[in-house]
Amino acid sequence: MLFIKFCKNEKQNYQLFFSEFFSILEVKKIKKEQISDTREPLVEILAFAFMPNHTHLLLRQVKHNGITNFMRKVGAGYAAYFNKKYDRKGHLFQGRFRAVHVKTNQQLQNVFIYIHANPLSLIEPKWREIGISNPGKAIKFLKEEYRWSSYQDYIGRKNFPSVTVRDFLSAAIGGEKACGKFIDGWIKYKGEFKNFHAVELE
Repeated sequence: MLFIKFCKNEKQNYQLFFSEFFSILEVKKIKKEQISDTREPLVEILAFAFMPNHTHLLLRQVKHNGITNFMRKVGAGYAAYFNKKYDRKGHLFQGRFRAVHVKTNQQLQNVFIYIHANPLSLIEPKWREIGISNPGKAIKFLKEEYRWSSYQDYIGRKNFPSVTVRDFLSAAIGGEKACGKFIDGWIKYKGEFKNFHAVELE
């Protein structure tokens, strides 16, 4: 598995940008189910969080060079589609994506928290430096208000359910209820990562 970060052009409307992205993924899955398509997917998207200027993904490769080819399609194919549809020019993404291998269960748990806690910077910009000042507000924001991540699907609230493959990671955490308690507990009790430098991408 790879934990990936890539940056986008901050000038773009990120909600429109990601609405289109999700629509493409969901339409492709529907079409694949409706027709006899024997092509194997390149990757499985296990978790994601889309932010105004960057994106975090947890991907599991299911085909040789799958992650590299998937990211190439995102960087070139989706950019071409978006530019054509909205009659625009220029880059959608900034630079190359960065990635690290997730090798241990501890890293996997850290990545699960890190991806899904990332949106907290929108309501508490310095939460990494000084902690989370209002845990209740933070928990509600992630569970009910911020829809541009896979967290709501992991806790049983259908958001973009067809985008992610959740069985493996959900089982590793302990199921839907455990996923919610895992994030809640981390927010409430200081929010410390253990050995997180191994997957740090900032």
